Amino acid sequence: MKIAVLVSVVVIGGHLLTNSFSTKTKTGITNIQTYKTSRSKKSASLPISPIKIVVDKSSYELHVYDAKGWYATYPVVFGNKNLDDKKMEGDRKTPEGTYHIAAKRYHDKWSRFMALDYPNKEDLAKFEERKRRGEVPRNASPGGGIGIHGTWPHEGFVVDRYNNWTNGCISLKNEDVQELYNYVPVGTSITIRK
Repeated sequence: MKIAVLVSVVVIGGHLLTNSFSTKTKTGITNIQTYKTSRSKKSASLPISPIKIVVDKSSYELHVYDAKGWYATYPVVFGNKNLDDKKMEGDRKTPEGTYHIAAKRYHDKWSRFMALDYPNKEDLAKFEERKRRGEVPRNASPGGGIGIHGTWPHEGFVVDRYNNWTNGCISLKNEDVQELYNYVPVGTSITIRK
């Protein structure tokens, strides 16, 4: 009995640690699939300029492309659970559009911070149109301070659980944001889409 329990714990524990699962195919053959939270080309070389970032809000992924094509994909979370476009300051929504990394710095709470040039001309035009249509209050502002950053220390699990928690920023696990920070220069183009 003790051996059976021990074997069960080892098998189940191993399953949980590798995030693996198996599925039956039409032919009855079992496929084992393993998911890593971060997937990138782990080679000795860094990405080749120009680098471009694409954030897909619906799949909760940040994709990095370089001159040769796909370079890396990282899991991310956002602000509000509603993945709509940011309308105004305080709505906790992540904006959609094309931006650039305007500045980079170490952050005492979230490991690294890469500021985006939000709001840009297109965001301000959308904001004024929404204000004109009465979708946002007359005294509202478009907001600012949007960027890419890590999580609170020891809270990378929020990314694994797709818990949107920011005020509109894009959050990665700390080890992922540190990796990204090390090779993405200021001025990098970033497209955020739903």
